[in-house]
Amino acid sequence: MTRELIIRAAQGDADAYDQVVRLHQEAVFRLAYLIVGDAQDAQDVAQETFIRAYRGLNSFDTSRPLRPWLLQITKNLARNRQRAAGRYLAAMQRAFVQMPHHAHVAASAESDIDQRWEVRALWDAIRQLPESDQEVIHLRYMLDLSTQETAEVLGIQPGTVKSRLSRALGRLRGVVEDDFPLLMEGRIL
Repeated sequence: MTRELIIRAAQGDADAYDQVVRLHQEAVFRLAYLIVGDAQDAQDVAQETFIRAYRGLNSFDTSRPLRPWLLQITKNLARNRQRAAGRYLAAMQRAFVQMPHHAHVAASAESDIDQRWEVRALWDAIRQLPESDQEVIHLRYMLDLSTQETAEVLGIQPGTVKSRLSRALGRLRGVVEDDFPLLMEGRIL
């Protein structure tokens, strides 16, 4: 069905392209957000991804899955935006500062604080890794792509995904042990 939609969209069928967008918009936005760290910037990247994809549909090989191709476009656009803007860290800090504070019982509030701290600490630890390590972790674990899909997005072999992932997780473990030891106390890693 997706192949037929792509062909129809490439021929100018706006309804077909709208369906393609609806099928993939969540994954595109999530990857963009993981890279740029700001919802508005991620939305801009997602929109630009679908504009570029639409322009490139005539040259897309419909025998291949569409999602990895879209995510590759997303990754490239988001990385370009991140490099040009240099706003990633500031956006993440704003997100944590702006988290709503709800009135909970003391234990629940403490749990919320612990959870926010753990998320922020893990995010900060991942950000200390090389870009290639961050990409493979984001795609495989945060977007829950298969090894094959991750390979297609990154333009590498599935075996390379597995070895990169193993090395990335090893480096992440080292960063956590050195800089975020509380995460090692059974909370996350």
